[in-house]
Amino acid sequence: MISITLICVGRVKESYYTQAAAEYLKRLSGYCNAEVIELSEQRLPDAPSPAQIAQALAREAAAISERVPKGASVVAMCVEGRESDSAELSRTISDFAGRGVSRLCFVIGSSHGLSDTVKSAAVLKLSLSRMTFPHGLARVMLLEQLYRAFKIAEGGSYHK
Repeated sequence: MISITLICVGRVKESYYTQAAAEYLKRLSGYCNAEVIELSEQRLPDAPSPAQIAQALAREAAAISERVPKGASVVAMCVEGRESDSAELSRTISDFAGRGVSRLCFVIGSSHGLSDTVKSAAVLKLSLSRMTFPHGLARVMLLEQLYRAFKIAEGGSYHK
């Protein structure tokens, strides 16, 4: 069974996002070992300089690197990543599994994104959309799409 880790920089404060994420984690448990790791977002002043943002992203990258499971293939969730439909995501996960990948680690960055270090270390860069979403909603959307991908792979009726 494949293991999927979501590393998310930033805490979800809204209970409705937390509850939705927990529901999809529960649903995913029938298809994979899934976990979410929350890391603290670096504090920045109200109007941070580009250098301050770069330093914060570097510190977040170090924290992310420490938490990536050993041997995991990293998927960076970033706006410049490849957009994918649900069926393609399902095929991508199946392709990883078919090549012997037993651990996938999806990384969602902070409000300033991910450092180039994290993105360059990723085997795949994906985008949920070119639109901007609240952090908690992006987490729920990714979890839902992962669940949908497994349902597509099994030929279930969840995906229409």
